[in-house]
Amino acid sequence: MIRGTVLIAEEICKGCELCIKACPQDSLGLSEKINLHGYRFVQLVQDNCTGCINCALVCPDSAIIVYRQPKTAVKKTAPSVAVAG
Repeated sequence: MIRGTVLIAEEICKGCELCIKACPQDSLGLSEKINLHGYRFVQLVQDNCTGCINCALVCPDSAIIVYRQPKTAVKKTAPSVAVAG
C-alpha cells in the first residue's frame, strides 16, 4: 500500500473543511486549537494517508503539501525451471 502524509500551514488554513470532505481515507479533521486569525485549522487525525493529493487540489489557500513515499521496487525473479536430465 502506498503511504503518504500531509503538511498543513496552520496559519494559512481557514478551516473551510473542503479537504476533509475530499479525503477518501478520512485522514483529516479540524483541530481544537485556533490559529492567529481565529480559525480552527485542519490537521492529520489518522495515520492512513495514501498521498492521493485530493486535499491539496481542493484547498483554496494552498495550505497543504502532500508527501508520498516512493514506491519500492519489487524484483521479479524468473521462475525456476526443472530440467530433466
